[in-house]
Amino acid sequence: MLRKLIQRLTPTKKGHHKKTMPSGPQIIPRDQHCISRNNISESALKVLYRLKNAGFEAYLVGGGVRDLLLDGHPKDFDIATSAHPEEVNALFRNSRLIGRRFRLVHVLFGREMIEVATFRAAPQEPGHAQHQQSETGQLLKDNVYGNLDEDALRRDFTINALYYSIEDFTVRDFANGLDDLEKRQIQLIGDPESRYREDPVRMLRAIRFAAKLNFDIAAETAAPIHKLGNLLDHIPNARLFDESQKIFTSGYAEASWNLLQHYNLATHLFPFIPSPPGEHATQLIIQAMRNTDERIQAGKHIAPSFLFAVLLWHPVREEMEKLQDQGLPPMQALQKAAHCIIEQQIQRIAVPRRFTIAMREMWDLQFKLARRNGNRAERLYSHPRFRAAYDFLLLREQSGEIEPGLGEWWTTYQEADETERQKMVTELAPHAPGRKKRRRRPKTKPSNPQD
Repeated sequence: MLRKLIQRLTPTKKGHHKKTMPSGPQIIPRDQHCISRNNISESALKVLYRLKNAGFEAYLVGGGVRDLLLDGHPKDFDIATSAHPEEVNALFRNSRLIGRRFRLVHVLFGREMIEVATFRAAPQEPGHAQHQQSETGQLLKDNVYGNLDEDALRRDFTINALYYSIEDFTVRDFANGLDDLEKRQIQLIGDPESRYREDPVRMLRAIRFAAKLNFDIAAETAAPIHKLGNLLDHIPNARLFDESQKIFTSGYAEASWNLLQHYNLATHLFPFIPSPPGEHATQLIIQAMRNTDERIQAGKHIAPSFLFAVLLWHPVREEMEKLQDQGLPPMQALQKAAHCIIEQQIQRIAVPRRFTIAMREMWDLQFKLARRNGNRAERLYSHPRFRAAYDFLLLREQSGEIEPGLGEWWTTYQEADETERQKMVTELAPHAPGRKKRRRRPKTKPSNPQD
């Protein structure tokens, strides 16, 4: 259906793509697109209709419209409106104002959040009170409000400049986004280098969308990325954490990681990981990403701390070995290395403390899992991080970093009953790691009272 729609609406020559905004939107009537209100979140519809009934323009916009046109099932629904943030906030008691660069409103319905943004105006002249840019061109403040046409110009990618109207149920395409959906490509609106300088996170968004949709990044859009990666070094670490979560926990982590490596952006997020990583580190990371994607697609829980632990494991190991060469005992060297790498990493990505605590525990257990004698095995098995550490251990064996065997032992241990577990521990060789020989006190000859 999308292919037929494109052929009707875009009579341009094959292979030609308009990078500039058309004079007006293409308007696709209800009977020529596949979007149904039945597939739109009830909460999003509530927000749209309340804004409409209050006299404001309101449209479903961006990824929600894009995914609905691709017959997908959007998880997030964003709304663009003529209402100013304070007016939106006044309409919804269950809302909150957020943001300094861009003022937004989050309307909360239980765990679901609908993001509402006011139409933004075209780029302003330098010196405007509500429009500020850094020396590199990065937007520091952009709260100048405009109309629908101007707002479409401020969108980043053509496939996100699609608006769905509840007035007449049409789709409005401002930047040939339908054409790019057909070509399966990610294309920036406007001059790519200028748009990346305005907001360097757009480079990460291009990669995320390409991985999620299995699209190519258009040549013009991809070209500046290699030389502009250093602009990410100036993005607030909290924002990079949010973006990294979207990249690695949406079910497309492996494809995203490969693209981050291809465009040399991974090193700007994780400066301690060589580019490319070593063979064992590469295998470990790829397998962890793959497993994460499989768990998400199966509807299983994932722990973001696990991926961060995997990504930083080899840098921690290298630092640990340096400290051991200086004479520190292994566990003390590990703890100091973990502290050093984490403290420096959070300067780039603000990994929350609850995650870094879990990461440290997983790393500690990599060494403790080899010490299984006595009642140690049962204590380790009852540890809150055991399962994550066990999965980590299996990945290390699969990557070739360590010899296989220990992971199989723990697999059998988990499946055994109490009697079998006790037997497994008893059968461990006397020289198994963790077993210490007890020094017996010499027997003293009892004194003879008659002497």
